[in-house]
Amino acid sequence: MRERQAPEEPRPGRQIEAVTGDWLPGAATAGTAATGAATAEIAEAGTATAGTGGGPEFLINLGTSHPSAHGMLRLRLTLNGDRISAAEPEIGFMHRGAEKLFEARDYRQIIVLANRHDWLGAFASELGVVLAAERLAGIEVPPRAVWARTMLAELNRALSHLAFLSSYPPEIAAAAGETSEPGKPGSQGEPAAARAAFGAREAIQSIMEEISGGRMQYMFTRVGGLKEEIPAGWLARACRVIDEVRAALPAIGATLGQDGFRARTRGIGVLTPAQVRQYGISGPAARACGVDFDLRRDEPYLAYAELTGVLRVPVRAEGDCLARFECLRDQLAVSLDLAQECAGRLASLPQGPLSARLPKVFKVPEGHAYAWTEGPLGLSGYYLVSRGGKTPWRLKLRSASFSNMAVLPDLLPGHRVGDLAAVLGSLFYVVGDMDR
Repeated sequence: MRERQAPEEPRPGRQIEAVTGDWLPGAATAGTAATGAATAEIAEAGTATAGTGGGPEFLINLGTSHPSAHGMLRLRLTLNGDRISAAEPEIGFMHRGAEKLFEARDYRQIIVLANRHDWLGAFASELGVVLAAERLAGIEVPPRAVWARTMLAELNRALSHLAFLSSYPPEIAAAAGETSEPGKPGSQGEPAAARAAFGAREAIQSIMEEISGGRMQYMFTRVGGLKEEIPAGWLARACRVIDEVRAALPAIGATLGQDGFRARTRGIGVLTPAQVRQYGISGPAARACGVDFDLRRDEPYLAYAELTGVLRVPVRAEGDCLARFECLRDQLAVSLDLAQECAGRLASLPQGPLSARLPKVFKVPEGHAYAWTEGPLGLSGYYLVSRGGKTPWRLKLRSASFSNMAVLPDLLPGHRVGDLAAVLGSLFYVVGDMDR
């Protein structure tokens, strides 16, 4: 039997698995008190080290299942009081090994793996994989499938944006002591903006489920087109849902105009264009600091080249949390307009196939190809290498969330612990997409 060892004595600078339960998302009112309690408890454990500002510094682990992170994100934070002096994200807790699994499955089977790392943007993820295979194999997709793919990609983008707008802004506003319920100061009920966003998301989810059969992992894309024909009457029902969600946009975005929310997000987590280029940040997080790049407009794919009159690219210059949330809100309206325009184009097209005819055993010719898409979270890249078989020899994924989170060690120092929820929530990441 192994001899039981005595407990290890605390050492200066030692990591502490400690005291994260009191720090709730956007805890503006209780953040300072919670931080004080945490530092006091850690100080009793003898883990304080001399800080550069003269005060003690504390090294703590935030995570891996902290309420302010929708997934297994772990942050190693060095605190001086309630100020962050250093931050190191540790990823890999949800690593799925998707890239190696691709090599053991054929091009029909890998779609079930490709749409699971970003569970908020599953259609966009499976779309990028088939675009790379089609590009290398020289497959021409029927026009109806191109327009249908574009419409579904924009509806999926709207779903992803609504997920962020329904969670973080109401939480941050509530922590600032504000309520979205008119005439009910201090109401503890669910804010009206969150209810409007959840209702809009459920409405879009219902039409996505109707056409594909899935709520999160749609499995509706195939190499060469789409899985099956659009249901009868679906386009009309989709247009009605789009009109309903568009009518709810003022309620969904109401939180962004509240004084408390703006005070908690303006000037917080400021990104610069230089940081965006250095770390490869993309999507609304990049456009919020003046980097005016959108792949749908600048290197069009699918049917975006024919949608230039509808496609608008919201850009801000401030680069803070508020600007990122405002960009996301404006992008939601653009996605609804694009989806409605696609529905009109689909209705006007003559009947035809939704998929190219492929052999029963599909093989991609030897070679390599790169396809990238403007996903809901930012740029996603797919580098496919084939040796002529029915499975990829190599399929490398470039996920937007990984680059968006890589900036945290440069971004968080100087901020308070209470600012963490606003900063993390405005970088628009999914942990599965980060780990792949």
